[in-house]
Amino acid sequence: MMINSTNVGVYIHIPFCVRKCRYCDFLSFPAEESLKKEYVEALCREIRGYSCKGRTADSVFIGGGTPSVLSPELTESIINTVADVFNLSPECEITAEINPGTMDREKTRVYRDCGINRISMGVQSLDDRLLERLGRIHRKKEVYETYNLLREAGFDNINTDLMFSLPGQSIETWDKTLRETVDLKPEHISFYGLIIEAGTPFYDELKSGNLEETEDEQDRLMYRLALERLTAAGYRQYEISNAAFPRRESVHNLKYWSMEDYAGFGIGAHSFEKGMRYCCTTDIKEYLSQYREIPEDRKKFCSIINRNTVKDNAEEFIFTGLRKTAGVLKKDFEKLTGKSIESVYSDEINRMSEEGLLIDSGDRIYLTEKGTDLSNYVMREFIKEEEWKQ
Repeated sequence: MMINSTNVGVYIHIPFCVRKCRYCDFLSFPAEESLKKEYVEALCREIRGYSCKGRTADSVFIGGGTPSVLSPELTESIINTVADVFNLSPECEITAEINPGTMDREKTRVYRDCGINRISMGVQSLDDRLLERLGRIHRKKEVYETYNLLREAGFDNINTDLMFSLPGQSIETWDKTLRETVDLKPEHISFYGLIIEAGTPFYDELKSGNLEETEDEQDRLMYRLALERLTAAGYRQYEISNAAFPRRESVHNLKYWSMEDYAGFGIGAHSFEKGMRYCCTTDIKEYLSQYREIPEDRKKFCSIINRNTVKDNAEEFIFTGLRKTAGVLKKDFEKLTGKSIESVYSDEINRMSEEGLLIDSGDRIYLTEKGTDLSNYVMREFIKEEEWKQ
């Protein structure tokens, strides 16, 4: 039993980009216009093959890759298809990820007209030297130009993604990016520490000794500085790496952290519905072949990753829920699992409370400041090797 299985979130994966950034391990690649068109046509057929037509969606998220490399007509066709298949709630949050330098006035107009009402812009830094080091296609100038275009088009819900612990980034350059971003007053700011993943150019540089990872102490200083600057500017942290003005939290991302249902479409896209996780192929040739026609049920082309047991639900609920500053409500845990949280995790909660990592307020548990810094350790403690006794 999911906490909320009435509404569903919709995720659309657009794998295309101008070029790969040096840190990126996402499923993305450059492509010709003809392939983009063929992919979107297949994507729309996959969406039309969704077996639960008419289900209410309260969030739609077009991610990538760089979705804004699509022509406005292709983006519009995706939104129209989603609106045909799903019942979009009156307050449905429809987000499109974009990169500075890939938008123009016509594209922003089409985005607004077709129903997109939230933009997530991949800024990462406002330091041109660091942007070049990251392999980004834009510079600071394009950030301001794109931001102004969005405001002129009437977008009043903009997120900016920022990164810290970058190679060669000082506290001073990070602080300058934070201050300048806050001055823009986007409604939402995400701030992530760089993680160097295998298979990326940065990983190769690290292994060859041409790149040094940021020390943990410096990483935590940058993280705390972000919280200080954002809080002073009126933003409220609601998740480990996200802060927003009141009532501007990401509806879609909260679904992931609250174990609500979401349906993913496009290559590599994952779905979680009624306790089952499944995903699409990551091979674009296979994907195009699968969706040459509208399937009766697109799930026949998906791979089942896991059918959650009660134990799986409990661990995922804790693991994702503790990312939120509000933590997890004990009544929601019991509703999900049929067990009180104390009957399963009393030892872990007591031990980590004594260590100053968790706070048990009676009706919920949540991370302390120290617990946030050691969140990976805390969350691992809630994963049990042994099976539950039913």
